[in-house]
Amino acid sequence: MADVQCSGLLRTMTAADVADVLAVQEPGAVRALAEVFPQDVYPFPREVLAERWLREVVDPTIDCLVVVLDDVVGGFAALRGDEFFRFGIAVEHWGSGLASRAHDSVLSRIECHGFRRAWLTVYAENSRARGFYEKHGWRATGTRSRGPIPPYAELLRYERDLGSAD
Repeated sequence: MADVQCSGLLRTMTAADVADVLAVQEPGAVRALAEVFPQDVYPFPREVLAERWLREVVDPTIDCLVVVLDDVVGGFAALRGDEFFRFGIAVEHWGSGLASRAHDSVLSRIECHGFRRAWLTVYAENSRARGFYEKHGWRATGTRSRGPIPPYAELLRYERDLGSAD
């Protein structure tokens, strides 16, 4: 996707950012998804996710972004059309408001691409993420699916109209 710069908080991710993104993603995933992916059974798949990010960075249908705070990667996001595809903020910034600012910047970016509605999926067991999205105006649709990797945990679909201040 074109590098539409709707916010100074976000910039296009490059292959060189993948190590920093994984350094943000792993502690957050291990902590937030402990119920879904117990580390003794399903350890964080660093190599698999690195390969996936490297493929996605060059995929023209996916808009991979880093959240930049003081010139340091503080989070990541990815968009695929109207789908808020991936999102994470460094654990040390949880509760700081960075996630809300980044979330709003991502929604603005989706809207800049011409969409009026966005959707995402979230693990049903990830109560922290579900609470965050619900607080930011996302509504569960009732559609359920399964995650792409073992244990194929349940995902819930959420949707949200764009252009409304929440």
